Amino acid sequence: MTKAIPQIQRYMTSSPITVNADQTLHYAKELMREHKIRHLPVLVHNELVGIISERDINFIQNFKGVVLETETIRSAMTSELYTVEADAHLDEVCQVMAANKWGSVLVQDNKKLVGIFTWIDALNAMGNLMSTRLK
Repeated sequence: MTKAIPQIQRYMTSSPITVNADQTLHYAKELMREHKIRHLPVLVHNELVGIISERDINFIQNFKGVVLETETIRSAMTSELYTVEADAHLDEVCQVMAANKWGSVLVQDNKKLVGIFTWIDALNAMGNLMSTRLK
């Protein structure tokens, strides 16, 4: 008998830390450092509009004239998002992430942000599945 493939909600980080598009890149960078994370969903009026990564901030700060203390998150965020529903299957999400080399996926339930699934979450899922299902 085979076991069902788990849903993404089992391994995602629930209630992710978020930022507003009009906050500064410095604020986002400090928030990431403080919480030891690399991705922040971006909201405007509680609506998901983008994602900002540590890599995005590091990239933009190399441009001449960019000051992290005054530049807004909106200027560096990615607005083309890969979102999935909380009941999406873990294998499908991981395959899409790997094929596109994406570091995170935003998880929604009825268009409301409920979680984030990162490659760290994927590694934790793999470790859990290997230790519980393959023994």
